[in-house]
Amino acid sequence: MLLLTLGVLLFAFVHFVPSLAPAIRSSAFKRLGEGGYKGIFSLLLLASFGLIIFGWRSVEPVIVYHPPLALHKIALILLAFAFLLMVVSTRNSRLRLIIRHPQLSGVALWGFSHLLLNGDNRSIVLFGGMLLWAVIEIIAISKREGVWIKTPPPSWGSEVLTIVLAAITVAVIVYIHPWLSGMPVW
Repeated sequence: MLLLTLGVLLFAFVHFVPSLAPAIRSSAFKRLGEGGYKGIFSLLLLASFGLIIFGWRSVEPVIVYHPPLALHKIALILLAFAFLLMVVSTRNSRLRLIIRHPQLSGVALWGFSHLLLNGDNRSIVLFGGMLLWAVIEIIAISKREGVWIKTPPPSWGSEVLTIVLAAITVAVIVYIHPWLSGMPVW
């Protein structure tokens, strides 16, 4: 459980530096330059992913709570919406007029949905940790950015393309999920 916890904490720490400690980011950016800063940032993220993956696989799951079966379909719908939000974060969409931080909101929804589906110790650490990180980031970035400036909505054709891309993303995730996690989606 230690590797998994360290991985989630390292992931959060690396992302918290720009949003919660901009002076540290500025100082590192000046010392290392853009390439050096991005290189260190990327290496730390890769290390966090490695810790998360090896930590996840090394922990024998222990059930902490039993998620209600009635929430299974709801959680899957929320997961599909989470991936739609993640696609929206890379494109202009009408959802951006409602949700200020679509990628972070998608991660939070992804974490929450997984907690509705999994009640074991390692799921609580990973998905609960990512949910908590995303919520703190949303608050910190919104505070740092100040007033929310909304962009004009895209054409309906672009909106349909966003939904198609999200559907493809969900299909790919459903297909590779057993390989990634050892658990089928259904």
